Amino acid sequence: MRSNFLPSRLALPLLLASLVGCATSGGLEPVGQLAPADGLAARESLAGHAAEGAAFPDIDWWTAFGDPQLDALVEEALRGNPSLDAADARLRQASARAGLADAQRKPTVGATAQYSGLRIGETVAPEPIGGQYSGVELLSLGFDHSFDFWGGKRAQWEAALGQARAAEVDAQAARLSLSANIARAYVALAAAYDDLDVARAEEARATGLQDLSGKRVRAGLDNRMQLERAQASVASARQQAQAARQRIDAARNAIAALLGQGPDRGLAITRPTLLQAPAPGVPAVLPSELLGHRPDIVAARWRAEAALRGIDASEAAFYPTVNLKAMVGLASIGLSDLFRTEAGLVQGGPAISLPIFDGGRLRARLDESDAGFDLAAADYNGRLAVALREVADAVQGASALDARIATATEARDAADQAWQLATQRYDAGLGTQLDVLAAQQPLLQLDQLLAGLRAQRLVAAIDLDEALGGGLELPAPASTH
Repeated sequence: MRSNFLPSRLALPLLLASLVGCATSGGLEPVGQLAPADGLAARESLAGHAAEGAAFPDIDWWTAFGDPQLDALVEEALRGNPSLDAADARLRQASARAGLADAQRKPTVGATAQYSGLRIGETVAPEPIGGQYSGVELLSLGFDHSFDFWGGKRAQWEAALGQARAAEVDAQAARLSLSANIARAYVALAAAYDDLDVARAEEARATGLQDLSGKRVRAGLDNRMQLERAQASVASARQQAQAARQRIDAARNAIAALLGQGPDRGLAITRPTLLQAPAPGVPAVLPSELLGHRPDIVAARWRAEAALRGIDASEAAFYPTVNLKAMVGLASIGLSDLFRTEAGLVQGGPAISLPIFDGGRLRARLDESDAGFDLAAADYNGRLAVALREVADAVQGASALDARIATATEARDAADQAWQLATQRYDAGLGTQLDVLAAQQPLLQLDQLLAGLRAQRLVAAIDLDEALGGGLELPAPASTH
C-alpha cells in the first residue's frame, strides 16, 4: 500500500517538471537604449561660450540679478504654492507605493479568533449526528511568507523605489520651473515700466511739437499738415502708455497667481530694480555633467531604471514560486475545553507553484514591461537632446543680445549727441525748437529698443540658469544593464 502511494505523490511534480517550457519568456526583450550624454555633439557649439572658471548656477541663482523684491517673491512662492503641493503629494504617493512593494517582500503574521456553528438536519443524518447543533471555537496564529528566489519581488520594490525617486526629482523640477517663471514675469514687469517711461517721454515730445505746430499754423508759417501729424503722434504715445500700463497690470496678476494668491497681492509689487544680467558662460564639463543637474533628465533616468527593474520582475514571474504557510492555534467544541492541551492545532508546509499555460498573460506582461522601458528610454534620450539645445539657445542668444545691445548703445549715444547738439544750437539762437524735438525722436526710439533688448537679455540669463538645472545637484542612478 505504501509503495503504491509514493509514486502517486510524485506524479504531479514530475508532470509539472515536464511542462516547464510551456510558459516561456523566450524571444522578448527591449529594443531601446539610453543614449550617452557625450554621444551628442555639443562641444564645438558651446566651446566659444565656456568662460574661464564658469560653473553651474547657485541654488539661489535669482539673487544674481540684485533685486531684493525678486528674492522675496521667489522665497514666498517656494514656501507654499498649489503646484508645489501637487508635486509633493505625488511624491508621497510614490513613496507609499514603494513602501507597499517593500512590504510584499516580508513575512506576514496574523491572529484569528473565530466561532463557527453547524446543525445538520435529521433528514440528512440520523441521531446522534442529525438534529444536534455543535459550535467550534478557534484561536489561531498564522504565518505566510513567499520566498523571493528569483528576485522578482525585490525588482518590484526597486522599480517602485525608482519611481519614488523620480517623483522626488519632479518636485525639485517644479520648484525650479516656478522660480524661473516668477523671474520671467518680473522681467516682463520691469520691461513694461521701461516702455511706460519711453511712452511718457514721447508723449511730452509730441505734445511740445503739437504746441509748436499750432503756433506756426496760427502765425501763417506752416499748414495744418504738420499740426495733424503732431496730434497723431500725441495720440499714439498715449496709446503706448496705456498699453504699457496694461502690461504692468498683467505682469502683476501673473506674479500673484504664481505665488498662489489673488490679484490684490500683485498691487503691492513695486517697480523692479533689476541690475545688468550676468555674462553668459557654461561649464567646460558639459554635456556629461548636465545629467546630474537637470531635474527632468535625472527624473527620466530614474524612470528608465525603474522600467528595467519592472522587466526583471516580469521575467521572474515565469519561474516557480515557493510559499511557506504555517498555523498554530487552539480549537474545541466547548469554550471550557479551548485551553486544554488536547485542543492544540498545528498546520503548515511549503507550496510550490509554476506557471504552465496562462493564455499568454505572462508574455503579454513582459512585452508590456519591455515597451515601458523603450518608452522611458526614448523619453530620456529626447529630454537629453532638448536640454543641450536649450543650453545652446540660451548661451548663444545671450551672446547675440550682448552684441545687439552694444550696437544699439552706440547708436543711442550718437542720437543723444545729435539731440544735445540741436539743443545747444537752439539755446545759441542758431536752430529752432522744431530741430530739437525732431532730434529727440530717434533717441526715444532707441531707448525703447534698448529696453526691449535688455529685457530679452535678462530672460536669456534666466533661461540659461534653468537650462543648467538651477544649481540643483541630483544623483542619477548608475545602470546595471
